[in-house]
Amino acid sequence: MDEERMDELAGDPRFIPGIDEYCDRWCERCAFTARCLKYAIRQETEPGAFRERDAEREAWRDMLQNTVNTMGDMVKDRLGQMEFDLKGGLREAVRAQGDIQEAAQAQPYSLTALRYIKIVEAWFQAHEGLFDGRSEELKSPAPADRPGTEPIPGPVDLQDCLEVVRWYQHQIYVKLRRAATGMIRGEREGDEYHPQDANGSAKVALLGIERSLAAWAILQRRFPDHEDIVLASGTLQRLLRQVEAAFPDARAFRRPGFDTEG
Repeated sequence: MDEERMDELAGDPRFIPGIDEYCDRWCERCAFTARCLKYAIRQETEPGAFRERDAEREAWRDMLQNTVNTMGDMVKDRLGQMEFDLKGGLREAVRAQGDIQEAAQAQPYSLTALRYIKIVEAWFQAHEGLFDGRSEELKSPAPADRPGTEPIPGPVDLQDCLEVVRWYQHQIYVKLRRAATGMIRGEREGDEYHPQDANGSAKVALLGIERSLAAWAILQRRFPDHEDIVLASGTLQRLLRQVEAAFPDARAFRRPGFDTEG
């Protein structure tokens, strides 16, 4: 994409500024793709990148790596211009960043989110092939096989539940790490931007937790004998409480487009 076309897209009023900053990256299920500049750019530069989830993930990884490489070159050029003291300021900056990352990883909610990743992975490994050859059953109403329960109304696509669980399995942790990093940096540096950004990331994590809980609830009703589902749900419930306690203002954060009028 040339610079002229980039400028043309950037100036298009239909795009909502910053809408991609606090989303869950699940473009296939997003109602705002027509209002997202990043989506439009990727559609033109990477046709078909959003047709399959795996393709989307691969494209995102490639874009991220390209960004990292570009930023690395920019940093090197800038350091050369500034004749930065590599033995002093840069070393101290790297050490400070490392301290923040370690503190973020040590937060109780970060540890719980990591534990949840392992629980989900163990569940999928333990029940590998559970849904093979059961495509019709995956779309049939869940039976009332426990006293006091009723069939879930309408066709419930269990495959959809599995996709929800998989999509947010790692993303919850990633968003919480970003939130923790922003909050810690804001406290240490005394700025207002990072805590605000932290609340936005925490809100995305909360939404992912709640959607995952809903998916596990449906799976549990279909497979009441799977005790590991209870473990996954219980871990998420604990994580939900931890995140709400650590980020009490997260739910009030208004994400561009999703929580505001475009």
